[in-house]
Amino acid sequence: QFDPDNTGYISTEKFRSLLQRHGSELDPHKLEVLLALADSNSEGRICYQDFVNLMSNKRSNSFRQAILQGNRRLCSKALLEETGLSLSQRLIRHVAYETLPREIDRKWYYDSYTCCPPPWFMITITIVAFFLYNGVVLDRFVLQVSHPLYLKNALLYHPQLRAQAWRYLTYIFMHAGIEHLGLNVVLQLLVGVPLEMVHGAARISFVYVAGVVAGSLAVSVADMRAPVVGSSGGVYALVSAHLANIVMNWSGMKCQFKLLRMAVALICMSFEFGRAVWLRFHPSAYPPCPHPSFMAHLGGVMVGITLGVVILRNYEQRLQDQTLWWIFLSIYVIFVLFAIFWNIFAYSLLDLKLPPPP
Repeated sequence: QFDPDNTGYISTEKFRSLLQRHGSELDPHKLEVLLALADSNSEGRICYQDFVNLMSNKRSNSFRQAILQGNRRLCSKALLEETGLSLSQRLIRHVAYETLPREIDRKWYYDSYTCCPPPWFMITITIVAFFLYNGVVLDRFVLQVSHPLYLKNALLYHPQLRAQAWRYLTYIFMHAGIEHLGLNVVLQLLVGVPLEMVHGAARISFVYVAGVVAGSLAVSVADMRAPVVGSSGGVYALVSAHLANIVMNWSGMKCQFKLLRMAVALICMSFEFGRAVWLRFHPSAYPPCPHPSFMAHLGGVMVGITLGVVILRNYEQRLQDQTLWWIFLSIYVIFVLFAIFWNIFAYSLLDLKLPPPP
């Protein structure tokens, strides 16, 4: 009826008249985005597929770029000013303001989030990996570095057992003290769960696992005689990516007390990192094997401020269209390959005296 030539497009004037006629039947947030689409379109016509993508909660890259072009004016009040919301709606709104810098993105997320699937990855990795394994299998919630079972398990990374590839990942299930476990769990849940609610399990699990692998590989390259335990590599990847995203979009972030909360996060991270450095150089309870390395923290931070920032910045956009994503991903792959060859050849060439296997 409105596209007799079957081109897939109608003029923006006709589109706006249809919105004025039928706008009361639409969700107000979707109506606002449609108006922004009409205002920002410089070609004078609207694509039918873009309209379908919006109404079906599917956002294509071209549609999002159309929304973000030019100066758009949001016609209604900000999402933060809406009243009469239920507890779950307030929670979703809070998460949107915690993680997204643009009002249009926050409204889109608020409209489309259904909690299906829930943030299962961060919750599972925290509850199952930390509490069930340490509490049920080992009959204790955490192994102190002075405990006789500290080195005698199949999970932590040990330089003499670096050929057992699973240790580059499973070391996150062991922690050197209750304070080590506590700080990691708190940061992981407070930061990781909201990020997963917005960006999805696939993206957040990728950042987390990439930080974990980079952490153990960094230890094998830069601190070759030390073991490593704890999930700090993955946690620091998430937290550093989130903090860097806030700094890069400082004016757009509307989270409450953002400066104070950044300061608290940095203090907690600095405290935990300082504790790891002190422990590394403290006399070992099992000489000649040293205490766990702190290099995993730095490996996680590097992943967070490279791969993590790109992933968190591009909400609902296809990463394969982002040049910076491919650059950082290539750097990460090169580092992983370098570390693999380093582990194969460097230890024998340098003739290091490694601590005995546990």
